[in-house]
Amino acid sequence: MIWLTWRQHRKQAFYTLLGFAALAAVLVPIGLAMRNTFSDLGLVDCVSQLARADVAQTTRETCDAGFRRFGNQYGSLNLVAVLLITLPALVGLFWGAPLVAREVEQGTHRFVWTQGVGRNRWALVKFGLVGAAVVILAAVYGLGMSWWVDPLNQAAHEGRLGMIVFDLQGIAPIGYTLFAVALGIFAGTVWKRMLPAMGITLAGFIGVRAAVEILARPYYQAARTKTFPIEGDGPPEVSRGDWILTQGVRNPDGTMIAEDTRIQCPPGGKGPDGRVCGAELGVEPGAYNWQLYQPADRFWLFQGIETGIFVALAVLLLYLAVRRIRRIA
Repeated sequence: MIWLTWRQHRKQAFYTLLGFAALAAVLVPIGLAMRNTFSDLGLVDCVSQLARADVAQTTRETCDAGFRRFGNQYGSLNLVAVLLITLPALVGLFWGAPLVAREVEQGTHRFVWTQGVGRNRWALVKFGLVGAAVVILAAVYGLGMSWWVDPLNQAAHEGRLGMIVFDLQGIAPIGYTLFAVALGIFAGTVWKRMLPAMGITLAGFIGVRAAVEILARPYYQAARTKTFPIEGDGPPEVSRGDWILTQGVRNPDGTMIAEDTRIQCPPGGKGPDGRVCGAELGVEPGAYNWQLYQPADRFWLFQGIETGIFVALAVLLLYLAVRRIRRIA
């Protein structure tokens, strides 16, 4: 059975490895160039210096200018990142969906099940071998992308917890890919034709991923709050690496008077008409900036939680798929 599974999927394995090799040939030179630029701009030292609370204002301004230069040069790579997050879905479409649906559509499952290979054994061997291959590929992909996006993470204010970059790196791609493959397998047991199964896999994957990212991820742990005055010298206070969920300006009684914004005024600052800075918003004496955020050091905790969610969903789908296979004529 193992030999048969390999014979059936060796072309898929070859083309998948070929695609990964081509992807590496493109991304590795870009990653090396990013790291060289990051080092040449002195941003490696900036990252360590900005982590200290007593960093000098001139150092902060110099580092911010360097981060802006780096962002201007490599900011367009965010479009590449958007394309890369679709890879787990593609694995689900071309590995998971055809696994059962193609066999049933072509009728080859009847030949196998009448040659002394039971349905459970057939399913467990195929699912196990494909699942093991998917885990290895997803782990290599996640580690490789962690290396590739690291300079982009350090240059961005939201760091590794930001949208898109969180999904690209670490162990989360393992969960996403296993879920995509399991969803494809289950869809193939329900619709029993390859094209409908692929369509349902794509729609289901996008829907579940979006729901978890928007509705669940911000609440894996209770978010923290931060407040700071609206008056102060120098540039606005910025926390690099923290994931800002929402922010705004509040009056002393806690009333939100301006959402998704912040105010930084010089001490005693007034406009040309003599009004106090922020008066047009209804700012009262003692008003402050407010942020709700997830700290940067929760990255691996959030990675583990999200990977666990998708692995659990994959196990559930595979269990349901095995039960469905027992009922296929």
